[in-house]
Amino acid sequence: MKIRTATVKDAEKLLAIYTPYIKETAITFEYEVPKLEEFRKRIEQTLVRYPYLVAETGEGTVVGYAYAGPYKTRTAYDWTAEVTVYVDQSVRAMGIGTLLYQALEELLTKQNIVNAAACITAGNDQSVRFHEKRDYQLVARFPHLGFKFDKWYDILWLQKTLAKPQEKQAAFIPFSELNDSLK
Repeated sequence: MKIRTATVKDAEKLLAIYTPYIKETAITFEYEVPKLEEFRKRIEQTLVRYPYLVAETGEGTVVGYAYAGPYKTRTAYDWTAEVTVYVDQSVRAMGIGTLLYQALEELLTKQNIVNAAACITAGNDQSVRFHEKRDYQLVARFPHLGFKFDKWYDILWLQKTLAKPQEKQAAFIPFSELNDSLK
């Protein structure tokens, strides 16, 4: 399994992985599958500040992806990132999500991110267990926050401390700058 930085050329494959989650689950609260061009823009915009990673087999088949984004957009939140992972449903529970998160968390730490936060739909026990195994802890539950498929869902926030908070916190490093320095 190879973990690498995503490019806009991956958009079609990543959207194919994401589509069943939109159409068949409340794991994501998107109602409509984004257009391919919109999905490309999301990847491109994410990569400016945060990692966007793909997992591919030795044969080059993309089987999952993970990315980070802002928890909130105000500067004081720069040291906390929201993390997300999606794995092709045909290969779930095979360690792909773990590999993606390991790589993602390593990069976030290099960016001086202190906290990783995951927003999970209540009832998605597989995701909760996955995050708990990676040392994420439940920090909040918001009742009836999302509505999809004619049903209200609670939202859970799980958080992991990636680095010890400091009084003089090192500056956040945008991924595009970090990525350039890793080449």
